[in-house]
Amino acid sequence: MKFRAGLIALAFAGGAWAQTQGISKNEIVIGTIQDLSGPVVSYSKPVVNGMRMRVDEINAEGGIHGRKLKLAVEDSGYDPKKAVLAQQKLIERDKAFAMLGTLGTPVVAGTMPLVLERKMPHLFPLTGAAFTYEPVQKYKFQIFAPYTDTVRAATRYMIKAKGLKKVGVLYQDDDFGLEVFRGAEAGAKDMGQALCEKTTYKRAATDFSSQIARLKDAGCDFVVLGTIVRETIGAMATARKLGWNVEFLGSSAAYDNNIPKFGAKAVEGFYGISVQAEIPDYATANKRLKAWMDDYKKRYNEDPTLFATAGYTIIDVFARAAQRAGPNLTSDTLDAALEGLTVPRDFFGAPEYSFSKSNHLGNKRGKIAQIQNGKWVTLTDYLAD
Repeated sequence: MKFRAGLIALAFAGGAWAQTQGISKNEIVIGTIQDLSGPVVSYSKPVVNGMRMRVDEINAEGGIHGRKLKLAVEDSGYDPKKAVLAQQKLIERDKAFAMLGTLGTPVVAGTMPLVLERKMPHLFPLTGAAFTYEPVQKYKFQIFAPYTDTVRAATRYMIKAKGLKKVGVLYQDDDFGLEVFRGAEAGAKDMGQALCEKTTYKRAATDFSSQIARLKDAGCDFVVLGTIVRETIGAMATARKLGWNVEFLGSSAAYDNNIPKFGAKAVEGFYGISVQAEIPDYATANKRLKAWMDDYKKRYNEDPTLFATAGYTIIDVFARAAQRAGPNLTSDTLDAALEGLTVPRDFFGAPEYSFSKSNHLGNKRGKIAQIQNGKWVTLTDYLAD
């Protein structure tokens, strides 16, 4: 009887492999959509590097319940239309089991519905958009704190710490920018203020002269930027040329080493928000982080960025949940495993991530950092909501 029961169990397991896309006896296929040819390639390249690094480590350790991870990567060019085609390839051609770490609010907005309608897990996209975890829905989870909440808390902090009176906002004219705008507006309102001025720009814009002039003429003494790397540098360089030296704050999308690297003096004093970890700094890193940074540089011949740590963490949290789900890995067993998962703070300095049936957002707080002498310096721990 025991032998027969074992055969039945094996038959069931074999059926589960056949029925669950991307899961076989020896392999788990996971997919990601990144910008490998567009305006935020400087984010996506290290993300993919970090993801592959953790995939290789897991596979070298024997995989997850004996299954090796296979990472399939597609390029969006940060274009939602191109991203939809990439998503269809990952579903139909690569037969991905789950989507991990897709980058960019407009890209995620266009592709996440395709994933969820197939009852595939959509996990930890690189955006702070609230729709990635709200409303609570099976198969969608997030670890990156939302733009609206973190910008709201940071705006309150800046107003109080600096005694600022007139808040303006410059933001990208899309879902990402709108999230930042809402956070700034809510933070100002919390402090009894209305926005001084608001203005937008089109994605990939290079001229910000009219927007900066508008904010300056309105008398703003503090500007929240819903910008990424090039746009942050462009907007601040324009302000500095005009001799306008007010305080500027960016979202977590602007907390990146390329801003002080390429922005130089124009971005000195710029404030940003860290939601996942601090940008790796070898001089102050702990022993475990130094070893990781050495390994990364040996693999890729470049220093790791914050987005490399994000890619690494995305795979790590997925692997923890998949391990917890057990040998019979399906969308449903992974969903159940995630809803009881807590991930402690790691050697990167990331926050604790915790999920439940009623909460699919692992963290909702951010830290304040500032560019000082060409380097990001962390000023606070994770701020209260």
